[in-house]
Amino acid sequence: MNINLLDFNVSLGRQKPRTIINPGRQCPFCDIDSLTGIIDTEDDMILLKNKYNVLEPSDQYVLIESSRCDADIPDYSPEKMYKLIRFGLKHWLAMIASEEYEGVLFFKNNGPLSGGTISHPHMQIIGLPEVNPELFSMPEEFEGISVRSEKDIHLNVSTCPRIGFTEINITCNTEAFIMDEEQIRILASYIQNSIIFIKDYFSSMTHHSSISYNIFFYLCNDMIRVKMMPRFPTSPLYIGYGLHLKPSNIEEIAKKLGELF
Repeated sequence: MNINLLDFNVSLGRQKPRTIINPGRQCPFCDIDSLTGIIDTEDDMILLKNKYNVLEPSDQYVLIESSRCDADIPDYSPEKMYKLIRFGLKHWLAMIASEEYEGVLFFKNNGPLSGGTISHPHMQIIGLPEVNPELFSMPEEFEGISVRSEKDIHLNVSTCPRIGFTEINITCNTEAFIMDEEQIRILASYIQNSIIFIKDYFSSMTHHSSISYNIFFYLCNDMIRVKMMPRFPTSPLYIGYGLHLKPSNIEEIAKKLGELF
């Protein structure tokens, strides 16, 4: 089979709290005293088992980023952003190194069109024992117009978007397990500034103050790849026919992203 197919537990999924579409509902991540299955903590970050393990088979974990429910990546100090990425990478790479899983996902949903259900800032790490990780991505999806490079960390705007329109990539050309502190700080800075750009640029373009986005992490030949994308209603050309769409203003976007640095 040339696709990864997982079972989704619908009855469990119906029980999930949804504060993105019901903002008045009590946020489960704010009620720290009621959290269970905690794996690790650092400052106000918490890694815990996901109570709603809807993917079968899998082990799902939630990384609560902050004690602030209304925070987001653009609000973090550079030090907070560095600690968040370091904390997430540590646990994601540890799950990969355990060899208990065929593939381990590490990603972030933010906003009503991102596929997420909780507005409180968080990431997810999911261990999958029965998948083919070679199907997670294609090498050309990380090619693009170069924007900035430091210490083998490269930022570009994708010339082969995974879904369509604007996607920002980071490729790290140092083995993930031996990246030093400075490289992780650069990676964290590139992610933060890319999200600031996505939210600011597309807010002005669409005249909407709230922009949904995703961040996806990949391990390709022991090198980290990161893809960031704003989320809008997905093109029917992609959903129905798998047609990827490249924006005609890609050079302009790369230039504006570069100006942010």
